[in-house]
Amino acid sequence: MSVAKGSSKGLTEQVGHADHGGQVASAAIVSAADMAFEQAGDDALVRARSFAQPLLANETMASGENVLAHASAVAAILRTIGGSEAMQAAAYLVYACAHLQRPREVIARAFGDSYADLAVEVNKLIHLQRQARLQTPGALVGKAITPTSELATSLALNQTENVRKMLLAFSRDLRVVMLRLASRLQTLRYYAASKTTPDFSVAQEALNVFAPLANRLGIWQIKWEVEDLAFRFLEPVTYKQIARLLDEKRGEREVYMAAAVQHVQTALRKQGVDAQVSGRPKHIHSIVKKMRGKSLDFDHVFDIRALRIVVPDVDACYTALAYVHQQYVPILEEFDDYIAKPKPNGYQSLHTVVRDADGLTMEIQIRSSGMHEHAESGVAAHWAYKEAGTKGYSGVSASSATTAKLQCCASCWLGSAT
Repeated sequence: MSVAKGSSKGLTEQVGHADHGGQVASAAIVSAADMAFEQAGDDALVRARSFAQPLLANETMASGENVLAHASAVAAILRTIGGSEAMQAAAYLVYACAHLQRPREVIARAFGDSYADLAVEVNKLIHLQRQARLQTPGALVGKAITPTSELATSLALNQTENVRKMLLAFSRDLRVVMLRLASRLQTLRYYAASKTTPDFSVAQEALNVFAPLANRLGIWQIKWEVEDLAFRFLEPVTYKQIARLLDEKRGEREVYMAAAVQHVQTALRKQGVDAQVSGRPKHIHSIVKKMRGKSLDFDHVFDIRALRIVVPDVDACYTALAYVHQQYVPILEEFDDYIAKPKPNGYQSLHTVVRDADGLTMEIQIRSSGMHEHAESGVAAHWAYKEAGTKGYSGVSASSATTAKLQCCASCWLGSAT
């Protein structure tokens, strides 16, 4: 939707700047927005950034990050997981809301009802989460709370439940949830890059609410990174210990994995299977979780050495599995067939753990290219957006049974007890 020339007066009357410092003249805002609308045509992403820039360029988040930079980073994260340009545009409009006197009216007039409703709803959720965090005793008195303290445990449970309930209230539109997931990931990235430490509650929410939610939605890229970054802040000593062990054995492991990749890929191709074999990244939180859950030392954690085999179709998955089990000794109790029985979020893959001739274990995932695409982007690969504004926020719907199931998954998890 474009804004007609001569409409600046109406917008000027509605656009205002919240009292956060760094005043921006309404005329400048309208001028920048109108110019973007006229030049960008129907490119909502370009228009949204141009609209938000004069509002956000000099604003700072509680973390210390520039708000415009945060919005751009959120849009980039959404792009990497397959989010539409419309959703990326919403990342800017969400933060612009706080600096508009009548945000819904202004954004609806410039971009349409769907954008306006989404931006206002996400902004509302941000405000509720911020208020809940400020009400925790640790935040109020400024005390440093250690993850092992009794107070920390109690606060974490309460805060996790509060955030879960808030997300549940907004989960009818998965776009809201995805925008908040991307924002939390960017906040953690910023703290890591700036070598500063977030409030305990920020990291705890990330680990206990946002990472499991990303898992339920099948957005594993976000899940793994949120877990590792949150764990880095919550248990820095343990994080550094495992990171050091991974680094110390990196050379030895890389030589082993390079040989395994070459061997498996060559052998499968000789059998007529067009396989793409690669090593999988190592996630510190996952390693620690397995060490604690199974009472293992570092060297005996299965996925320190891990392969992923991507093949064209389902038949090739089982052909690859048969080969792997012939060449190595399978640990049968560690085998899972998520192709025959997919996870509730739609995830499909074969998982197996094998031992080589020297007794070293290796975890192997086998999946088709279609399964791999789903595993990488999850709900973003299926979600369709009604952006025209004909039905607005309540009109957003899933475009497939898979997405409807994912939405149900998220709502059911959010509604369950901790």
